[in-house]
Amino acid sequence: MNPPLPVTDTREGARFQVRVTPRASRTAITGILGEGSEAVLKIALQVPPIEGRANAALIEFLADLLGVPRSRIEIAAGRHSRNKQVLVRGQTAAAVSRRIATHSEPSP
Repeated sequence: MNPPLPVTDTREGARFQVRVTPRASRTAITGILGEGSEAVLKIALQVPPIEGRANAALIEFLADLLGVPRSRIEIAAGRHSRNKQVLVRGQTAAAVSRRIATHSEPSP
């Protein structure tokens, strides 16, 4: 079982940290790195980090995972880095945490 991911409520919505690994064999959540308030969600992306393709793939993946339109997902910091801060507009931290926890648990 993965440790909980710290998701913060803000006026705009829920924020959390992500570390992406581009050029992976498949796009998926691969775990949670670190513990406590420093924990980040690890996501593998099939696409290369060229011309914003990895950022677009991350937004699309998170929108599908969280059940929200792509327009509600914003990379608030780290657009040119593997470490990113993601904002999910109009969602609570509790709702985002629940959806991520459901999809990041290993299958039996």
